[in-house]
Amino acid sequence: MHKLLVRDEFRRAQLAIAALFCVLGFQYATWAARLPALKSRLDLSEAELGLLLMACGVGAAASFPLVAALSRRWGSRRLALLSALFLGVLLLALAAAPNYPVALAVMCADGLGVGCLNVAMNAQGAALESRHGRTAMSQLHATFSAGSLGAALLASGMSALSPSMALHFGVATVLILLLTLYAQPTLLPDEQPDAKADAQTDSQTDEQSTEESSADGPQADERRRTWSIPSRVTLWMGGAMVFGTVAEGAMNDWSALYMKEVAEASARLAPLGIAVVSVMMVLARLFADGWRTKWGDGRVVRVGSVLSAAGLAFALLAGGVVPALIGFAAMGLGIAAVTPCVYVAAARQGPDALALVAAMGTTGLLAGPPVIGFIAAGTSLVWGMAAVAVSACLVSVCAARIRWTGDAEVEAEVKV
Repeated sequence: MHKLLVRDEFRRAQLAIAALFCVLGFQYATWAARLPALKSRLDLSEAELGLLLMACGVGAAASFPLVAALSRRWGSRRLALLSALFLGVLLLALAAAPNYPVALAVMCADGLGVGCLNVAMNAQGAALESRHGRTAMSQLHATFSAGSLGAALLASGMSALSPSMALHFGVATVLILLLTLYAQPTLLPDEQPDAKADAQTDSQTDEQSTEESSADGPQADERRRTWSIPSRVTLWMGGAMVFGTVAEGAMNDWSALYMKEVAEASARLAPLGIAVVSVMMVLARLFADGWRTKWGDGRVVRVGSVLSAAGLAFALLAGGVVPALIGFAAMGLGIAAVTPCVYVAAARQGPDALALVAAMGTTGLLAGPPVIGFIAAGTSLVWGMAAVAVSACLVSVCAARIRWTGDAEVEAEVKV
């Protein structure tokens, strides 16, 4: 009977946290789907539209100090709920933006909201795994993609019904509100300070963090409540997140162009590149929690990143449409579990580490595609995609220096 109650508690909390992941994917894809309409309404140039997108990314990347402070003050539960509601309101603000400067401000605020919700919901997911001793993070990340898909379908339906962006975003805001209200009752409560300190103590993996966790008294508690210099293991996690998101973002932005210009695919087949990557990532995230339970997070990340690099390298060396699709499928399969596993590891280090790693991941998503573009412009797109393969390989290098949950081999090591 007790096991059934625990299982029911786990499932209800998992669904509540999944609703938050769905909100983030849904909100992002909602405004992204209406960018052409926004460009037309505000009479934006291509450069101005690019700057508008960059404003969102800059807001997310710059959110680290605010997110870290709010996480300590409010806890992940309250921060998640408030940031989800904030993102819903920002859709209405974007629909009502009278001019370009206001739209820029709204998008920058959207980036801050994304940063807050991203950290809070991943902290909830990591707490769920820790509390119940079960893996769940990969499936939670899969619901982000499901939210994006739902937003795309809603955008298509609303566009056919009415050209009004305000109506579309109003409906989307109501749906975000309903998802948030659904999540509110069964989200995990935040740990008490003592429990949080114990969790931090258990997760220390280098000399500096060990000294902090072993210290007793008010000074130690104060250090835990204030921001401190990131430990080496946190920086290795950030490196894994950066290189993983560089690979993920670059595949989203450059795969179709590679299919058309290098693999010489037809206009009908060129979009299959991103489709293959996306489908494999969703499928992998649905099954990755089982892999994590069986083999441990560290092995899943190390093997997956090497598989990604090898698959893409094969595609580049072999050339042609079929090798490209095979290589892209390997990339999606291997890279899918990187961010969920790194978020879990970072959450074990505390809210500051999680906020920093999330900000570094956003930086990878922002900087990765342009860097690949610069490399391609200076050499060729093949060399640009080769840099993506190298980035995936570097994930494995960083992962070897991280102490992972459930990885017995790495748990036995204390090298950082």
